[in-house]
Amino acid sequence: MSKTERNIPRSIPLHEQSHLGARGFFYVGGEYTTDGSDLMDGQMYVEVYAPRTLLHPYPLVLMHGACQTGLCWMQTADGRPGWVDFFLGRGYAVYVIDQPARGRSVSHISRNGVRKGLPVGAVERSFTSPADGHTQWPGSGKRGDRIFDAFYATQVEGLFDVREIQEKMRRAGAALLDRIGEAILIGHSQAGPFVWIMANDRPDLVKGMIAIEPSGPPFTSVQTGQPLLDGDGNPTTYGITLVPLDFTPPAASARELRIQAAPAPGAAFASGYLQADPPRQLLRMRGIPSLVLSAEASYHTKYDYWSAAFLSQAGVPTQYVRLSDEGIHGNGHMMMLEKNSDEVAAFLDRWICANTPADRMPPQDV
Repeated sequence: MSKTERNIPRSIPLHEQSHLGARGFFYVGGEYTTDGSDLMDGQMYVEVYAPRTLLHPYPLVLMHGACQTGLCWMQTADGRPGWVDFFLGRGYAVYVIDQPARGRSVSHISRNGVRKGLPVGAVERSFTSPADGHTQWPGSGKRGDRIFDAFYATQVEGLFDVREIQEKMRRAGAALLDRIGEAILIGHSQAGPFVWIMANDRPDLVKGMIAIEPSGPPFTSVQTGQPLLDGDGNPTTYGITLVPLDFTPPAASARELRIQAAPAPGAAFASGYLQADPPRQLLRMRGIPSLVLSAEASYHTKYDYWSAAFLSQAGVPTQYVRLSDEGIHGNGHMMMLEKNSDEVAAFLDRWICANTPADRMPPQDV
């Protein structure tokens, strides 16, 4: 035990930082209000980690999902180093956000909408239950288990209105890319659509799009499996987002999109909905390497395929990968926190190196 550790209880995880060259934090976005409240609203907290030896020209931007903060990338549920440390060790610079109005990003009760959190039972069912082949969560996955309790303690309330979340992230995400330049985006769950929104708005600055079990499926309620339609039978979403995307031909509103049912591509999948022919194209994102990743034993496994299919149909060739196809088994939705989290991160590193142009560079000391 080092001198530094002597006064720190052994129950508190400590991780050596030999790969870390420098770190910092900053805020991006945010606008002064004009309604007389005299506040700044919408600013986003960002941490940056630079490796001791930089091997990749493009940094990673890690974006968390619902009820999470950037903490989910820092340490696993059982106290091991998280993906930030893993990717630093592989020579990437890493940015970690807290969504606007979440965590260390400022939220004003007087301006932002209703907030919600996830009850314990919902977290058990969605994230940590060992049932149905989910074997990688450490511990029992139930309340009272030390690891589960530590994980549940990290869950925070977020804005209830997902459209409001995406609108805030649209502004803050563009501001982040304008400040840091070219980057590879990795979004988990609720943050999957952030990847596509930011790539739509700043295509020249996005060098890779990775959506890990993104919100979805396109046009569809995940609760009912039925399309989300208005009273006239028109879609109420832009397929993979709730906020507008730059389609060709343009769609002035979601109502202008036309959808059709699509059969399941295999017994392990649900049926879905795509654009009717001829599909509008997302030309701004064309040419950006794109991945949608699913775990083997998650509630997402049956329908994430359709997010990749939507993008490919819209002219953005997208790889859909199930971890089980790569020999990585037993994961649930929170794969970055599970026992084999490094194995999952190693797959992402291989995918980035294989699919992102000019990804490798001569070593540079920071």
